[in-house]
Amino acid sequence: MTIEQTDKIDFIGTLPNDLGVELTISDHLEWDGENKKLVLIQNKLNAYLEFIESGQIYIEYPDAKGKDLFISLVSKHSSNQEGKNFLSQVAKVTSEYGVVFKYRDTNEN
Repeated sequence: MTIEQTDKIDFIGTLPNDLGVELTISDHLEWDGENKKLVLIQNKLNAYLEFIESGQIYIEYPDAKGKDLFISLVSKHSSNQEGKNFLSQVAKVTSEYGVVFKYRDTNEN
């Protein structure tokens, strides 16, 4: 699965030590200056939040019941400044749903 497939949950699993359930977005695209990637991220995040809000997560992944929920965006490429600004806002929005948002790129140590 990829960020371009907004109708799919890329990865879901329980965090180590049973600390919660993480839904991961896999992002292989470079950051562009035309905001195409930001739109894709927004669409994918909206689909993930709908998956959670609708309760579908508990049907598809019953282990999520009663656990803290996390959405992680794992990117192959480092974000540009516009991307960093956007991602900082994402964390605020997901927190309104009781979901923690995390971001990392695979270039980080």
